[in-house]
Amino acid sequence: MTKTPIGRKLGQKVKKGKLKASSRRWLERHINDPYVQRAKLEGYRARAAFKLLEIDEKHQILKGARRIIDLGAAPGSWSQIAAKVTGSTEEDIRVAAIDFLEMAPIPGVKILQLDFLDPTAPDKLMEAVGGTPDLVVSDMAAPTTGHQKTDHLRTMHLCEVAAHFAVEVLAEGGHFLAKTFQGGTERELLSMLKQNFRQVLHIKPASSRSESVEMFLLAKGFKGRRPQAADASNDAEAEPAAERHEVLPE
Repeated sequence: MTKTPIGRKLGQKVKKGKLKASSRRWLERHINDPYVQRAKLEGYRARAAFKLLEIDEKHQILKGARRIIDLGAAPGSWSQIAAKVTGSTEEDIRVAAIDFLEMAPIPGVKILQLDFLDPTAPDKLMEAVGGTPDLVVSDMAAPTTGHQKTDHLRTMHLCEVAAHFAVEVLAEGGHFLAKTFQGGTERELLSMLKQNFRQVLHIKPASSRSESVEMFLLAKGFKGRRPQAADASNDAEAEPAAERHEVLPE
């Protein structure tokens, strides 16, 4: 599916010096990564751009999107794609991005340097995007502590908060995409998404490194918000969404 671009020759070694062996191996892997090279050639800020593009090629989540919210956006490759597909401009902002890290400006993207867990973040994002979004994407991951279980739980919490945000703001028919981990999506979260979307699935794109435990949770076809008074009586009758796992081929 993805061809190695013409550019830096693959298989380069990093000279031994003051770098630790583990750091040297990481650097070698990074500079020899065809997706890193391709991102540079195509003007994307990070290789993560191809994760979104591969998922969209199969599932068409960007098609027809008029407004997009990007959570955990730094360094901004997903926002670059979002601005292009929505036709967002400085005069007509259609993409809002948030991250606690600083991001260089992107034409057509309103960037908020703020923790998404800040209580003011949801309202600021909706004000920034200028209307009802058709797509909410999240590449958020909690800063690592070095304790694997703790890091996993913190990132899964971000996924859950992002999902509830999406249900609160999405236009009917809209989609939600978020980073998760293999085998880590909580049953309660999946149940909530199945009640609110027509299809729920886990995806491992080819551009996600094989050794990485990351996957992406995609909820397609938001059913729309129901009147609160009807929620209790309708929950039991809600049509369950389909769920499946897939691996996008190389």
